[in-house]
Amino acid sequence: MKLLKPTSVESIAEKFQLKIIGNKSLIAYGINEIHKVESGDITFVDAEKYYEKSISSAADIILINKDTDCPDGKVLLVCDNPFQVYNQIVLENRPFEALSKNISNSAIIHPTAIIEPGAIIGHHVMIGENSIIHSNAVIGEFSLIGKNVIVESNSIIGSDAFYFKKTAKGYHQWRSGGRTILHDDVRIGAGSTINKGVSGDTVVHSGTKIDCQVHLGHGVVIGKNCLLAAQVGIGGKTIVGDNCIFYGQVGIAQNLIIEDNVVILAKSGISKNLAGNKTYFGIPAEEITKKYREMAAVRALNTRRK
Repeated sequence: MKLLKPTSVESIAEKFQLKIIGNKSLIAYGINEIHKVESGDITFVDAEKYYEKSISSAADIILINKDTDCPDGKVLLVCDNPFQVYNQIVLENRPFEALSKNISNSAIIHPTAIIEPGAIIGHHVMIGENSIIHSNAVIGEFSLIGKNVIVESNSIIGSDAFYFKKTAKGYHQWRSGGRTILHDDVRIGAGSTINKGVSGDTVVHSGTKIDCQVHLGHGVVIGKNCLLAAQVGIGGKTIVGDNCIFYGQVGIAQNLIIEDNVVILAKSGISKNLAGNKTYFGIPAEEITKKYREMAAVRALNTRRK
């Protein structure tokens, strides 16, 4: 996510009493988890085994819990609890704002869009022309809805990411600073839920149609013209290509890549990346011809035993 305004490293260090190692003249423009960082970003690391990954990432400003060498052009901000500082910066730039009515004053809704009675439209939402938000649907803060989008009743777009930091006192929820984006001509079936990103965006690209009771985790990206049948669930940060079809109750783990033109048959479980232009089935799922051969072999073994 981007900060509300560019912020100097020195001002951040002063506010949180942080030790500066490296280029103290840098300016922060964004703050992101390590998977999403780009130049100008703040990120954090609090486990030594991830120091190298974080320090060598695209982020220029790294909150860290131990003195260590800093590459030229970057800066380390040393503190006891980098996550706490990171999360506080996110909270200050994306504070929680309670709704006091069904449609926020900060929402921007095209005059041709239809918002049925009982729908909830959160702060800083944008809804494009000819889109329809059915009764009792919720469009959460900072969501972007394109043209000709349909969100059916009881769906929730832009719910908080299911993302927690484990601490000695239990699990601490990250403030979700990302967004949810539905591009043009997307349909979301009744009772579906789409989490916003932790610091980046959850995205459904144009032409994709999603059935009822589907869940997309934080940071998921769905390509163009996909079909997702009822009760599909996709874990956080998984990327799905264009023209994919997932039948009912398909479950897909987090952090995977599903390439273009993949078909996954009903009740399959996906735990690894899938190559494009193929059909998959089973738990764990395999390419369908391989899976059917395996099933036939098992049946043959049972027949011989009888």
